[in-house]
Amino acid sequence: MKNVDDLIESAAELANQGLSKGEIADELNVSRETASWLVERSGSGTDAAATPDPEPSGDGGPHDIHVDWSALGRDSARLYHAGAAMADLLEKQGEEVDLTIGIEKAGVPLATSVARELDTDLGAYAPAKHQWEEGDIEELGGTFSRNFAQIRGRECYVVDDTITSGTTMTETVKAIRNEGGKPVACCVLVDKQGVEAVEGVPVHSLINVVRVGDEE
Repeated sequence: MKNVDDLIESAAELANQGLSKGEIADELNVSRETASWLVERSGSGTDAAATPDPEPSGDGGPHDIHVDWSALGRDSARLYHAGAAMADLLEKQGEEVDLTIGIEKAGVPLATSVARELDTDLGAYAPAKHQWEEGDIEELGGTFSRNFAQIRGRECYVVDDTITSGTTMTETVKAIRNEGGKPVACCVLVDKQGVEAVEGVPVHSLINVVRVGDEE
């Protein structure tokens, strides 16, 4: 995708397929508010007046950064090497870690590579945003997949593709602790916020995006 018009078109296609706005945000690597903005601009939103524009920029659009890492995602070898680089960032963060948690959807294939490199079990967490349409996301809850390894009081790494606001990573860290686990470190491909830690857990990224210039 090269421009905002492409993102709006993609958001419309995803909305017409029945994806929630939270899932659209996940697919397009943007914030939930930006996903709402894109869907509404496409004409696929059910109530364009229901959601205010998120932090409008000078040209009327939201302040956000779209990250397209599909060149990695569509090739298994590239994806594996990206995961191996993430594993290299994590491997010295804990000696007793035997579990890697991937945040669905995009974080799971990356976590699979990390788990293979670090010789850990693999878990998967579906965040609340996948159910989100509008309103308070705190009313929703995420889930750990029963098809993968369970927490059971274990130390673990947390892996995702991007950090946009930090909400999903924060939710995951809290969910792990609620299950009795101990998150030791988090890792992402791209950090759009420059987050150094979430709930006291260090965050590592292969790419850290810094927005330059004053926001209007």
